[in-house]
Amino acid sequence: MRVPLIAGNWKMHKTVRETLNYIRRFRELVSEVTDREIMIAPPFTALYPAGRELAGTNIKLGAQNAHWAEKGAFTGEISPLMLKECGVEYVILGHSERRHLFGETDEMIRKRLSGVISAGLKPVLCVGETLTERESGKTFEVLERQVREALSGFSAEELKALVIAYEPVWAIGTGRTATPEQAQEAHRYVRGLLAELFGKDFAETTRILYGGSVKPENIAELMAQSEVDGALVGGASLDPETFVRIVKYGG
Repeated sequence: MRVPLIAGNWKMHKTVRETLNYIRRFRELVSEVTDREIMIAPPFTALYPAGRELAGTNIKLGAQNAHWAEKGAFTGEISPLMLKECGVEYVILGHSERRHLFGETDEMIRKRLSGVISAGLKPVLCVGETLTERESGKTFEVLERQVREALSGFSAEELKALVIAYEPVWAIGTGRTATPEQAQEAHRYVRGLLAELFGKDFAETTRILYGGSVKPENIAELMAQSEVDGALVGGASLDPETFVRIVKYGG
């Protein structure tokens, strides 16, 4: 059985002080949640103090990106080993904002994935189509390219900790959410791709999250879909009281 994962991607929000205040409040609100995983991904500057504050709690620490190298002349980048030292367990890779605003290619994302796996961290690979691509009937074509190219050259064993997040670009930060049926369809397609690439057992145990304007009002309906294993939440994760309502969906 796939354990649900509810993850918060804070993007470029919150200072160290704001992060610690959030965590001290949030950990109290979710302390009794044991049937699902919880993860938050603060900005890089807050990771080390956040890791210390989260130690011993039921909340996992995530990072929003990682370079592929352990060290080197890569100004402005952060290595997987640096993240691990901060207490990071999950790393978000290939988010649409990285792809579309900063020009990250499928090959670059594959290299980042390799570095994260080599460091023993758990990758959360984001995939998803733009509005133009969906309206042109290219949703599955885009998903296939992104999944195949990012996972090329890896074995099922290397990818055993992989999480995939389906995030339709047209639903990120827009207030528009894919319908539960659209999410189910995309997730089923991705799971079929995983089965083709790595076998049915691998596909059946890999979690696929939905991301894109997730909020307390729609989380339960999304999670009721058999292929939806959790959520990658953006703006609604910035307030602890709002995010806890998402985490405790169905409760």
